[in-house]
Amino acid sequence: MNFKKIEVFGFKSFADRKKVEFQEGITGIVGPNGCGKSNVADAVRWVLGEQSAKALRGKSMQDVIFNGTARRKPMSYSEVSLYFDNSRKLFANLDYEEVKITRKLFRSGESEYYINDIQCRLMDIQDMIRNTGLGKDGYSIIGQGRVTELIDAKPENRRNIFEDAAGISTHKKRKKEAQSKLERVESNLQRLEDIIAELDRQSADARKFLQLRDELKDLEINEYIYQYENSEELKRKVREVLDGIEEQLSLQRAQYADADKQYSRKMAELSNTDVYMSRLRDELTALAVAAESIKGAGITLSERMSHLTSSRA
Repeated sequence: MNFKKIEVFGFKSFADRKKVEFQEGITGIVGPNGCGKSNVADAVRWVLGEQSAKALRGKSMQDVIFNGTARRKPMSYSEVSLYFDNSRKLFANLDYEEVKITRKLFRSGESEYYINDIQCRLMDIQDMIRNTGLGKDGYSIIGQGRVTELIDAKPENRRNIFEDAAGISTHKKRKKEAQSKLERVESNLQRLEDIIAELDRQSADARKFLQLRDELKDLEINEYIYQYENSEELKRKVREVLDGIEEQLSLQRAQYADADKQYSRKMAELSNTDVYMSRLRDELTALAVAAESIKGAGITLSERMSHLTSSRA
C-alpha cells in the first residue's frame, strides 16, 4: 500500500484540519448524504493537479475554499496534502522514504505546489506521478458515474481506457512528443543547411569581389605610373599648371600685403578721427553750458528791467 494519509484544511466542508490515515487492506469512509465523503475524493484529484472547477463540482476554483457558515467565518485559503510510502520507490527519482505532495489555493487565485514542503511547479508534480496511475485523469480515482462510463464505452474507447490504466498512453504521448521534437530538429537542421549554403555562396562572392578589387587597384596604379613616366605632354601640362598656381599665389600675396597696409592706415585714421570727435564733443558741451549761462543772465536782466519800469510808474 503506497497511499498512507491525506491531510485536509479549509477544503470545501473541512474547516478544521483533518487527517485520514489509510492502513493495509481496504479503508472505507461512510456517512450520511452531504457529510463530505465525495469531498475526500475531490481533494485527492485537486492536489494531483485538477484544474477544472466543474470536475470538482464547483463553478469556480475558489469554491473549494471553505466559504463559512452562520457560526464560522470563511477561510482565506485551502490546503491538501497527500502522503505516500516511497520505500518501494513508487517515485523512482526521489530518495525520500515518505513523499508528501501539497497544494494551496488562495482566494486571490494564486496556487502553490510543494513536494516534501519544498515549493515547486505543477509540471514537476505531473512529471513525478507519471506512470504511477495517480494522475487526476488516472483510473486509480474513479468518481461517481465513471464505472457506467467504462462499461458503456465503445471497444476503441475501452482500449484507450485500458491503455491509460496500464500506462501505455503515457508512452504514446512521449513517443508523439519525441517525434514532434525530432521533426522540429530536422526542420531546423534543414534550415541551418540552407543558411550555411547561403553563407558559403556569399563568402565566395565576397572573396571574388576582394580579388577583383585588388586586381583593379593594381591596374590603376600601373596605369598611373605608366602615364607619368611615359607622357612628356602630361608632365608639361602639370608644370604649366604648377607655374600658374605659383604666379597666382605670388599675386595674392602682394595683394594681401597691400590690403594689410591700407587696413593699418585706415585704422590709424579712424583712431585720429575718434580723438577729433572727442574734442568736438567737449567744445560742444562747453558752448552749451555757456549758452545756458547767457540765457540765465538774460532772464535776470529782463526781470530787473521790468521791476525798474514798474517802480518809475
